[in-house]
Amino acid sequence: MKDSRPAEDGSSIRRRRICPDCGGRFTTFERVQLRELMVIKKTGRKVPFDREKLVRSFEIALRKRPVERDRIERAVSGIVRRLESSGEVEISSEQIGLQVLEALKSLDDVAFVRYASVYRDFSHAEDFEKVIQEINAKIARDPGLGH
Repeated sequence: MKDSRPAEDGSSIRRRRICPDCGGRFTTFERVQLRELMVIKKTGRKVPFDREKLVRSFEIALRKRPVERDRIERAVSGIVRRLESSGEVEISSEQIGLQVLEALKSLDDVAFVRYASVYRDFSHAEDFEKVIQEINAKIARDPGLGH
């Protein structure tokens, strides 16, 4: 191993390594996992928590939106920290979805509406109008939030 230090967000260890066979250098990121979390799907099926799936949810919602990668990483790390420190070993997919919604609300309004449309199973234009009214009310309370 060449070098080891905490990553920028403090949630992982960044290690610079050298391959003993070819001498090539590469970086690994290691995370501390407090406990093995299980996600309870709406069907009742239990699956292991997958951090990468959470990251993909953010990336899909934020596709072609001007949000820096490190802000996504911080939001994901925050959710994972809350889930791991909740004391629960089994967490419903619904709880995770609510946390993603909450995080997207502060990251990007368009991504929030995209995710909400799937999460809340929008079926009519009125569903979108309701969420947009919520966002406009939020901006009216805090004009600094408008983009």
